[in-house]
Amino acid sequence: MLSNIIKDYVSVPKTIGYKLDKGLITLADEEGACKNPRWAFYFAKHIPGADIEKCQETACKDPVWAYLFAQYIPGANIVRCQKAACKDPKWAYWFAKDIRGANIKKCQEAACKNSYWAYVFARDIPGANIEKCQEVACQDPKCSYWFALYIPGADMEKCYNVCEGTRYAF
Repeated sequence: MLSNIIKDYVSVPKTIGYKLDKGLITLADEEGACKNPRWAFYFAKHIPGADIEKCQETACKDPVWAYLFAQYIPGANIVRCQKAACKDPKWAYWFAKDIRGANIKKCQEAACKNSYWAYVFARDIPGANIEKCQEVACQDPKCSYWFALYIPGADMEKCYNVCEGTRYAF
């Protein structure tokens, strides 16, 4: 039985994830790692001497990994990561909140495509354009209610009109 397990172990191809998990990955595996945004990020993070630009190019194909790349990889191109992260309102918000050097206006444009993320952007990001966020947040009664409660400088009348006749009326 043990000999069968050993045969299987030898014959099973070792994926990038397996090699990374077991500490078997080397610089020679960079080509394979840079085919997937997730593995490109982990390769750049854990392997000294990794080609950061090559890994970043792949990581920036997905908003989540672009954000994480900017957050955790020294020497990452913030502008390039921001462009990729801002394809999704959620990651645009997190990028503006957590990444030094983020362009708040560009992140706001992306975050304000969704009522919830427009609300949290106005709530948490210093320098956010409250009026622009409110325009989008007030498309949803729940977000409009939260906006009225928690955002200083909110247009209360606009929030009230959106909430009128719903369970969020105040």
